[in-house]
Amino acid sequence: MPIVLREGPYRFFFYSGDGDEPHHVHVARDNRIAKFWLDPVRIQRSGGLRRAEIRRVQRIIEENHRLLMEAWNDYFND
Repeated sequence: MPIVLREGPYRFFFYSGDGDEPHHVHVARDNRIAKFWLDPVRIQRSGGLRRAEIRRVQRIIEENHRLLMEAWNDYFND
C-alpha cells in the first residue's frame, strides 16, 4: 500500500490490487477512508468524512493531480 502524499492529517494511497479499476486514490484520516476518482476528480465513497473535509481533500487532490496520476501510472504500469 504505497502512500503517495501526506497533507495535514490526510494520507493519500493506493491498494496494490487497485490496478484493474480506473485511476483513483484512497484518503485516510484516523480510521476513516474515502475514495476519489482521479479523472475527473470526484468522490466515489466518503468513508465518513464530513462535507467540509471532502471539499478540502478534493482541493488537495486537484492541486496534486499530476503527482497522483504519475504515481498511479508508475505503480500500476511498470
